[in-house]
Amino acid sequence: MSKHEEIADSLTHDILVGQYRTGERLPSERDLAVRFDANRGAVREAMKKLEQLGVADIQPGGARVVPVEEASLDVIGHLLAVGEVPDSKLVDQILEVIAGLIQTAVLSAFRRGNAAQLEELRLLTRPLYLEELDHDAHMLARISLMQALLAASENLAVQLIAKSLFLQFVPRMAALVDYGQIDLNAHRRLSEQLDAALGNRDLDETRRIFSALMDLNRDAVKRKFDEYELAKTQTIQEVAAS
Repeated sequence: MSKHEEIADSLTHDILVGQYRTGERLPSERDLAVRFDANRGAVREAMKKLEQLGVADIQPGGARVVPVEEASLDVIGHLLAVGEVPDSKLVDQILEVIAGLIQTAVLSAFRRGNAAQLEELRLLTRPLYLEELDHDAHMLARISLMQALLAASENLAVQLIAKSLFLQFVPRMAALVDYGQIDLNAHRRLSEQLDAALGNRDLDETRRIFSALMDLNRDAVKRKFDEYELAKTQTIQEVAAS
């Protein structure tokens, strides 16, 4: 990480945890140069990154903190990085948005009526219920299916937003990877139904099944947080007892 990226990441974190409140002025370039043992050029580059991220507004008299609601989509990754694990409420909100994007992608793919791409979706669906996949392989198969669906939609806005969310969301979930796995049996049943719905070109049924699949995924993520908190509480109790 370069010096200006280090400065930008540190200031972004400070802003998001409330060390600097909305409307508050950030430290001067000189003060930041001293704090981070950096030259003024690195500080200016860092401030540009904050402005691009949408968390600071730079004016001739200095920089002030902007409400997080006015930030760019890229702030999601920084928000997810606050704390030992991501905020569970924010994660569920992201999954809710992705579920909506998937619904739009299904509608776009069917309206375009590209039979070859719909058949490709069927081929990617089959391993999810015909093969005995472990959790890691199953996750990769699910991702491949979603990527193919987004491509089939040819909806650029949906593709870009979904990609940005995925790239920011997935790496931040690494700390929870050993907790709460998806219900593979339930997923297999839905995947088989999805194959049939795609084969029948049944838009309503396809959308219903994708909605159920996303709900299944959200339930698994919720269990990850629940199991993590339980394990954390047990560890604290064991340490206290010793």
